Amino acid sequence: MQLEQTWRWFGPGDPITLSDVKQAGATGIVTALHHIANGDVWPVDEILARQNTIEEHGLRWAVTESVPVHEDIKLRTGRFEEFIENYKQSIRNLGQCGIPVVCYNFMPVLDWTRTDLNFPMRDGSTALRFDEAALAAFDLFLLKRKDAEKDYSVSIQEKAKQFFENLTESQVDTLTKTIIAGLPGSEEGYTITQFQKKIDAYAECGDDDLRQNLILFLNEIVPVAEEAGIRLAIHPDDPPFPLFGLPRIVSTENDLKQLFDAVPLPANGLTFCTGSFGARPDNNLTQMIDQFGSRIHFIHLRNVQLEEGSRSFYEADHLAGSTDMGAVMKSLINEQVQRKKNGRMGLNIPMRPDHGHKMLSDFYTSSNPGYSLIGRMRGLAELRGLEAGIRAMTKQNST
Repeated sequence: MQLEQTWRWFGPGDPITLSDVKQAGATGIVTALHHIANGDVWPVDEILARQNTIEEHGLRWAVTESVPVHEDIKLRTGRFEEFIENYKQSIRNLGQCGIPVVCYNFMPVLDWTRTDLNFPMRDGSTALRFDEAALAAFDLFLLKRKDAEKDYSVSIQEKAKQFFENLTESQVDTLTKTIIAGLPGSEEGYTITQFQKKIDAYAECGDDDLRQNLILFLNEIVPVAEEAGIRLAIHPDDPPFPLFGLPRIVSTENDLKQLFDAVPLPANGLTFCTGSFGARPDNNLTQMIDQFGSRIHFIHLRNVQLEEGSRSFYEADHLAGSTDMGAVMKSLINEQVQRKKNGRMGLNIPMRPDHGHKMLSDFYTSSNPGYSLIGRMRGLAELRGLEAGIRAMTKQNST
């Protein structure tokens, strides 16, 4: 019994091949049909074609990440009823093909957000970073969102002004593209004008409204997933606090409690992302695993180093940073043990090394930001060793 070692693969266009993945030691693939437009049905033949490609390399399609939730569904406007029916059919089709887990998120407008894709580390590698002052500079002086200053402290506003005044034209373009052009896994990118219109659409939608829309969506989707043999795994907000005045509803322990209390069916589950939850110092990750462990259907393991005095962070080595990854791994192993005692299916919870530094030969090859080959292989190796060491120690202590 162990966590299933998986790897995010973006399909045939991914510069990292399935042969590379197999050599890295993963056995499961996490992928999606990114070429299908948001809201459209995923046809069985398209799913099977991708699945066959994966299986030809001796791997299995372990997790779908993600079936995107259309913005109309989040706002319950426009064609939302049609898109919900399409989502149901995609779930049925994935179930028919035997793909057991679907990761998704309910973040408004933007998927995961960073401000720097090449933050220099001391060892010469580069990492992803979220800089609150950089985001505020974009919000206040480029997007010029109405009343944006209310969302930032005086100190951050001053840092944002200084940051903005020192930007070159090229750096302005890079910052804009980094924030709104769409990072890997997100399905949409925007111009500044388009982005402002998307934000404006949420003017009357607060946290409670968005949460209710999510619950209404899940009330329709989760029973279909149960019938199809699919476990749904919502990804937390990344980062787990409001951006651009948009609501955030999957950021804290209380958020999860409200979600699972409202829709208690077992298929309504969680992607436990240590990097997302770990970006809030008030989140106790091991306590969250202890409380919601039975709901964890998928695991993202990465570490962030929080920067004192702000919401800024950078993505650290997988076993470094502000999160005690050893304690997290021990809690996840304990959850597996409990599942075995309870006779529950799905013991080998899929996990993947989430993101990785660009390092060594990564600098000379193409890869998506955060999804380098060598950086993630290092992360997977470290996490594999951590898990094996904890299991060996636990076994030794029990004898």
